[in-house]
Amino acid sequence: MPFPPGFLWGAATSAYQIEGSPLADGAGASIWHRFSHTPGNTHGGDHADVACDHYNRWADDVALMQRLGLNAYRFSVAWGRVLPEGTGRVNAAGLDFYDRLVDGLVAAGIEPFLTLYHWDLPAALDDRGGWLNPDAAEWFADYARTVYARLGDRVRFWTTHNEPWVVVDGGYMVGPMAPGHRNKFEAPRAAHHLMRAHAHAVRALRAEGARQVGLVVNLEPKHPASDSPADTATAARAHAYFNRQYLDPAMLGHYPEELAEVYGEGWPGYTDADAALTREPLDFLGVNYYSRTVVRDDPSVFPDGARKVPQTHAAQTTLDWEVYPEGLTEVLTWVTERYGALPLYVTENGAAFYDPPSPVEGRVDDPLRVAYLRSHLQAVHTAIERGADVRGYFAWSLIDNFEWAHGFSKRFGLVHVDYATQARTPKASAHAYAEAIRTHGASLLP
Repeated sequence: MPFPPGFLWGAATSAYQIEGSPLADGAGASIWHRFSHTPGNTHGGDHADVACDHYNRWADDVALMQRLGLNAYRFSVAWGRVLPEGTGRVNAAGLDFYDRLVDGLVAAGIEPFLTLYHWDLPAALDDRGGWLNPDAAEWFADYARTVYARLGDRVRFWTTHNEPWVVVDGGYMVGPMAPGHRNKFEAPRAAHHLMRAHAHAVRALRAEGARQVGLVVNLEPKHPASDSPADTATAARAHAYFNRQYLDPAMLGHYPEELAEVYGEGWPGYTDADAALTREPLDFLGVNYYSRTVVRDDPSVFPDGARKVPQTHAAQTTLDWEVYPEGLTEVLTWVTERYGALPLYVTENGAAFYDPPSPVEGRVDDPLRVAYLRSHLQAVHTAIERGADVRGYFAWSLIDNFEWAHGFSKRFGLVHVDYATQARTPKASAHAYAEAIRTHGASLLP
């Protein structure tokens, strides 16, 4: 068997990107609802009020997953659906939606893989400081307990945060993501409280009986553009900011010393005792991978002085991300070597390429995505051969969706969505992935 027995073959989505109906049945607004309804924040003023209408079409989407042969599905819960004010009053109708979804997945033989936070903080909590408020750790733990009480009898896999780096860099440091702040003094504090909340939630979930609790991070190699000392030092600093900022404290109990240089006068001077507040043993780690970055030293680049050097010889996605499957092997083996042999799941991997706006004769051919899928599954296989304990792979994304600030201008899905009619059409990549699942990966390996 090319991949280990029991390997999870899945696809991933997130609540705000696909559900639509963000205020339905008593749900509270999120920071992304507020952000996307603010003129100038998203491509063409797009927002996710309808998105893929998964809130109403979830049963059809589960049936689609079943036809593709998925044995796992990674989704997120919208915090504001469950707790409209972020704390306190529970919205039963919101929990009912996820209860139905989980029941449908289990009935279809699909493992639910649940993420508690995929960037959609309740707006009511943002009004109280959001991740800048030290109380956020308890808010998040209470939310985790509430969801577990309803779904914990059927959901085995629980993850706290999705991509904390994006939450902080995009939301507090640079600003293209909700809540849209640009402040080097806020960013490290938001990061620290975000990871304190992670640790609080891990303890809360374990106290309630959870046995598979993890964290999802996005990782990418940072390679120097040359052998010069300046470029080498810049790549190391970018690596610390992007890859180690969240894993080192959570896994090793200390912050990378390079962060003091990245944040400058904004760095709070966190100690090992501070880092220990974010540390709690994990049952698994989720790794999201899309590309690498080759960097050269440029002090004018905020915040880490790392200027991206385009790799014009390589294929590029429509987001100008280099297609570099070797980087997936690199990050999976790096995690194993640095943090120990814990179970790993590739919780997101995919690419935005140009797809026709409508199917042609009932087909959507996406050869570049098929090639991307094939090469990256090969990279996962190579990482397993090199000792990484990879136990599952989740393609991003199951269906085309609202791609945050890019609105609906970028398509990542294995399944095409006609946003006018909500018709779903599996692309060639979906059929290739279905065959990979049927053959346990053999069809996509050399």
